[in-house]
Amino acid sequence: MIDTHTHINTVPLLSDIDNIVSRANKNNVLHMIAVGMNKKANQQGILLSEKYPCIYAAIGLHPSDVNDEQLDIEQLEQQAKHNKVVAIGEIGIDLYWVKDNFVLQKEVFIKQIELALSVDLPVIIHSRNSANEIYDIVENYPSLRGVMHCYSENVELLDKFIDLGFYIGVGGIVTFKNAKEVIEIAKKTPLDRLLVETDAPYLAPVPYRGKTNEPAYTAYTLSKLAEIRGLTIAEMDRITTDNTVRLFTKMNIQKQTSL
Repeated sequence: MIDTHTHINTVPLLSDIDNIVSRANKNNVLHMIAVGMNKKANQQGILLSEKYPCIYAAIGLHPSDVNDEQLDIEQLEQQAKHNKVVAIGEIGIDLYWVKDNFVLQKEVFIKQIELALSVDLPVIIHSRNSANEIYDIVENYPSLRGVMHCYSENVELLDKFIDLGFYIGVGGIVTFKNAKEVIEIAKKTPLDRLLVETDAPYLAPVPYRGKTNEPAYTAYTLSKLAEIRGLTIAEMDRITTDNTVRLFTKMNIQKQTSL
């Protein structure tokens, strides 16, 4: 399995990283992407990728950080050349916590999209109460590729994102009993566009809901996805692994050609 979105590059997971990685590998989570949010997390993700063969990194400025940290495109461009940096992210727009800086969020988002295109990397997009705003932006970049991370809003826009070539990341929310919209998204997303993720340390799946999430728990989300789509766990593992390798082309992982 591959956890395509985890924040092992931040506390509390970072403080126990050896055990976190060990538990993930023992639970058949053999690769993971440490997703950045700001300069500190970006750099830490790269350092982890250099220490652990199973870890790759993504770099970017999260929309929730745009008020606290200035976007440094030149630094991101240099970091993007690292052989284990596989994406620009987590980037996007978040109108849940703060709405009055939408113009700034949009400006930072667009600059990072243009960076991703210039360095030929996919984007990892954060969307919260902002799917319409994000779609209005990304539809202007037909060659952009990426994933709508932990997508849980506006099922009506799902097909439009998929038509643009985006993948859909499904996390632990899909295991929650009341997660009707996310379950519907998991049902409707074409199999060749599904990715599995944890968003650890957040959004731990059942049976760990409410506790600290970690990459080892990818298995619970994968199992639920397999159940929803009427597939075996092995089949869903193969599908999501192949999808991950297809999107994140710098990941040095072989596609799974057999079960």
